[in-house]
Amino acid sequence: MECEMKLYGNIIAEGHGNNSMFSLEDRTHRYNPTYTFRLLRQAFLDNGIEINTPDVNQGRKIAFDLHVEGRPFVADGIPKYLIALENPNINRLNEDREYCRRFTKVFAWDARLLDLPNVRKILVPNQLTFEPTPSFAERDIFSCIINANKAFREALASDLYLERINTIRWYEGNAPEKFELYGMGWAKPSPAFGFWPKAKRRIARLRSQLFGHKPFPSYRGEVHDKREVLKRSRFSYCYENTRDLSNYITEKIFDSLLAGCVPIYWGADNVTDYIPAGCFIDRRRFADTAAVHEFLVSISCEEYARYQSDIAEFLRGDNSRMFSSEYFVSTIVEQVTRDVLEKK
Repeated sequence: MECEMKLYGNIIAEGHGNNSMFSLEDRTHRYNPTYTFRLLRQAFLDNGIEINTPDVNQGRKIAFDLHVEGRPFVADGIPKYLIALENPNINRLNEDREYCRRFTKVFAWDARLLDLPNVRKILVPNQLTFEPTPSFAERDIFSCIINANKAFREALASDLYLERINTIRWYEGNAPEKFELYGMGWAKPSPAFGFWPKAKRRIARLRSQLFGHKPFPSYRGEVHDKREVLKRSRFSYCYENTRDLSNYITEKIFDSLLAGCVPIYWGADNVTDYIPAGCFIDRRRFADTAAVHEFLVSISCEEYARYQSDIAEFLRGDNSRMFSSEYFVSTIVEQVTRDVLEKK
């Protein structure tokens, strides 16, 4: 018999059911680590609250709904919480102030929302594990990109998907031996929208299918564990999907830092408020990829070791804690548990 005192909450995320987001591997979103949400579920259990996807909770009295990313709001009397991590250029509800006001609490990084009384600041979480990493001389890949092949449907002045493509094309044309591309979707041309762009993409796709043409010659395939490639790489180009969103610092730079690989970062305009400048190469300092590459090839073993030392100091220090899964989980669980128990 289940304990009568146990409370239940729904966790609602696109594409998930049967508690799939708590599995060891996320079969809904490939290569998406589930560590943080497994930790979240256990932390709630430690506080007498069991969170499940709604199908698992059928027939139970629900104390709250926890939404992962903005989705249509249904007013049904159940207290609702929102975790808003996705870029608002991809999920517009995540930046909608009126929408956010409807929730009991919102957990978000977006600086434009932090003045709302129901918003608690969080940052994109990471599993911060520490282990020895290879030195400059032990790395056989000069530089890499590990990303999915994506594009925005509409033109965006801050678009960095396009800058990734520009970087890839520069290396393929100028220094192919110094660069490797990994991730999902690069065996096909980049996504296209509108009649003529889609027609052009279809022709390029047929070239690949019929004649074995490689739309991206630098492509080396998908990777199950990004760290395996990053430990072999001296440098990685870590571009967010857009630039100049304050506090929007995702796993891209942390994947690189945790592997001891020096990142070339472009994204949040206030990144140095959180990550010391000595831990990465700031893409904003350079006119183009050619200038970045010229700088990279000038870095000595000793200079590279200093980057790695600064990275290790940051990751082991208190300033990285706010990016940890543990900090993320404790912020959410403490707030929701307090609210729920006050109403009990």
